[in-house]
Amino acid sequence: MGPLDELPPDTWNDGPTLADLTTSVSTALGFGDLAPLTVPAGHTVVVLLIDGLGEVLLQEHSVFAPTLSRHRTTTLRAGFPSTTATSLTSLGTGLCAGEHGIIGYSFAPRDLESAARHTLNALRWTLDTADGPDASRLFPPAVVQPMPSAFDELAQGGADVVAVLPGAFRGSGLTRAAYGSPADYRDGSSPEAVLGHLRDLLAEGDRGPRLIYAYVPELDAAGHKWGPGTPEWRERLRLVDSLVREVIALLPAGATLVATGDHGMISAGRRIDLDTDTEFTEGTVALGGEARVRHVYAEPGAARDVLAAWAALLDGDAHIASREQVIDEGWFGPAMATHVADRIGDVVAVGRRDVLLTRSLAEPIETRMPGHHGGWTAAELLVPLIVAAG
Repeated sequence: MGPLDELPPDTWNDGPTLADLTTSVSTALGFGDLAPLTVPAGHTVVVLLIDGLGEVLLQEHSVFAPTLSRHRTTTLRAGFPSTTATSLTSLGTGLCAGEHGIIGYSFAPRDLESAARHTLNALRWTLDTADGPDASRLFPPAVVQPMPSAFDELAQGGADVVAVLPGAFRGSGLTRAAYGSPADYRDGSSPEAVLGHLRDLLAEGDRGPRLIYAYVPELDAAGHKWGPGTPEWRERLRLVDSLVREVIALLPAGATLVATGDHGMISAGRRIDLDTDTEFTEGTVALGGEARVRHVYAEPGAARDVLAAWAALLDGDAHIASREQVIDEGWFGPAMATHVADRIGDVVAVGRRDVLLTRSLAEPIETRMPGHHGGWTAAELLVPLIVAAG
């Protein structure tokens, strides 16, 4: 399978998904008996989320990541859309996007009061754009994403839960939506800081069931800034591989490392700028999503006309579907909550192969990025699962 080969929606539930990891980790720690994925039972599980680590990219650049390649056990589907805010919430809750409701990089929570006037940038938890005002008052995280997190459930069940995340993430809207309220929060704002915290925590040995969750963003950041597969990106892959190798060496008996990614990445292809062609915004009230997948919100009564217009304008360049088709075909997972269905665009557009649906005025930084994700190519949707036991 080539990196730009597409995995259609009817294949997305054929194998294990990122949402399955939470259930399997909980079972390994003694909470529950469902284990879609094999995670050795023990007193400690370290879950390391490597932002931007895709299965295809790992295979293509395995020489730079011998540890990750050696301990890779299977392939997971990140879920749709293949983007950070959605995937982290799926990991944190064990649910698909259709259940937890974080259906993209940005979307309009039309089920909430005043939502018709705004989109929510779920990654930054801001209104309308990445640098917009804070959205927490209009869109409280616990209201936008009301399902319990597995982290909170483990803590309530008696497990020790530690989150090692960049300091800026503490208390952020996405952190609360995806993970709940981790009581033990450690500032892991660099790979060195993450390793230091993991070294200290693992040195404590068996203290009863413990989940240690850590997140490293450097690989994803390099892909967006320089492009996946570039020398700069490969250097970050080496760095991540070194981190994983050192953590494995620290594992005591009864402790397991589980590492994975939230999505892969592709290099930018043809850019179609939605902000400089008024035909794309005719009959619409808002555009959500990101360059690889867009939610299009139509004016009342205009959805059919908008669907027809986008299908004509993007013929051959994007998959175009109505909200009803998206729901019927299970794009956001096998289950769909009523309030989540209301958030999906009246029209959803997914760039084919490496086509980008950019917004040069509303998203100037994102538009210029050489690396993107969110769509349904193999390079974006598939992530590796790495497992190593002490």
